[in-house]
Amino acid sequence: MLDRFGPTFTPDRVATIDAEEFQAFLAFKNNRHWTGLERQGPKICSDMPALREALGRLLDESRPIGLRATEAVDMVTGMGRAIATAVLQVAYPGEYGVLNSTSEGGMRAVGLWPEFARGLSFGEKYDRVNQVLVKTTAEVGVDLWTLDALWYIVLQLETTEAATPAPVGAPSADAEPNGGGVRFGLERHLHDFLRDNWDSGPFGAEWALHAEPGDDEAGYEYPCDVGRIDLLARHRRTRDWLVIELKRAQSSDQTIGQVLRYVGWVEEHLAEDGEGVRGLIVAHDADLGLLYALRGAHGVDLKLYEVEFNLRDAPSI
Repeated sequence: MLDRFGPTFTPDRVATIDAEEFQAFLAFKNNRHWTGLERQGPKICSDMPALREALGRLLDESRPIGLRATEAVDMVTGMGRAIATAVLQVAYPGEYGVLNSTSEGGMRAVGLWPEFARGLSFGEKYDRVNQVLVKTTAEVGVDLWTLDALWYIVLQLETTEAATPAPVGAPSADAEPNGGGVRFGLERHLHDFLRDNWDSGPFGAEWALHAEPGDDEAGYEYPCDVGRIDLLARHRRTRDWLVIELKRAQSSDQTIGQVLRYVGWVEEHLAEDGEGVRGLIVAHDADLGLLYALRGAHGVDLKLYEVEFNLRDAPSI
């Protein structure tokens, strides 16, 4: 992949890059490293002159990375930190690491995520993160490309260790007798659907998906020190916070615990004076354990979703 796209992202080549070439880089089947980037392809490539200029600035090594990274993501709607830093990694594989939700989550999990003062630009934050990434590669003995892949493994290990399996032969109180795998798949699609259709969805009129400099969709799988929040939103008028957790295969107790610790983390690290934080569980159904837990979990609500499947006659020829 580096051999294929490395020559593409040079200051000379990006001056004439076309939409097909850039979107080919975003596709997982080609880069074999990052999923989801292609979602932003049509939006980013809708203004190719702006994209070419942004890429030219991003790759200009004569200027500080903090300035050019900020300029690049600000110039092109949809660029975001995940794409901008992926371009940097491919263009200069020995100098720049990738900053996305996976790498941030992995860094938080092992205690490497730096603290930031409020008000820093995206580029200033990335500069500090990249220094940590480069230092880590020297200490661990891997390159930045390999380190980027390792963050995913770190998160998988964290998830495995955090899970508390039930004893063999003892199903949980709210276990589904059939269709659990199908339901999990539906909830994965629901998660993505809510993000992709946020403004027209059930929460969009009142809440905005949380955004940060360099990342308009930061509220999707928001990484924090105690896990990853499914969806994090801000009230459009009051600026209060909403933590949304989709109940998947975990028990009701695990779901309540997740929401409460995410709410607590947001209260401590993100909310300012006068800003409230609420929790919301989205589930297909609710067992008694979940309903009783909600009576004592003040500030946490529950919404149930429905999936409809209908058949209709085919039109006649």
